[in-house]
Amino acid sequence: MRIKDAVQVLDAEVLIGEDLLDQKIIEFAASDLLSDILTYTKEGYVILTGLTSSQVVRTAELTGAIAIIFIRGKFPVQEAIGLAKSHHIPLLRTEKLMFESCKKIVQEVKEDKKDEKPLF
Repeated sequence: MRIKDAVQVLDAEVLIGEDLLDQKIIEFAASDLLSDILTYTKEGYVILTGLTSSQVVRTAELTGAIAIIFIRGKFPVQEAIGLAKSHHIPLLRTEKLMFESCKKIVQEVKEDKKDEKPLF
């Protein structure tokens, strides 16, 4: 799955970073607690959160996240947008709730795996 696929699956609005949507997503982290996300350091993952402060972007940059998806229709503060631009981290926004967003992503990933052809 790529970030652009997550945009479609979640009916998300791209706030910034339209030129970065072709990045491949390896995993997702969904939380409203930055301390939980800070324990999750991986490359190529996306954060789903309802938090909108600049600290979310700092956490994303520190832990290797490639995008942030704001749930429940929330908008990030202006400082977060500026910080995300400078770190080349796309920001997306969806009206969907956390649970619904996670469910749709899992369904899409399962569909993608069904379409993969076995190597042998």
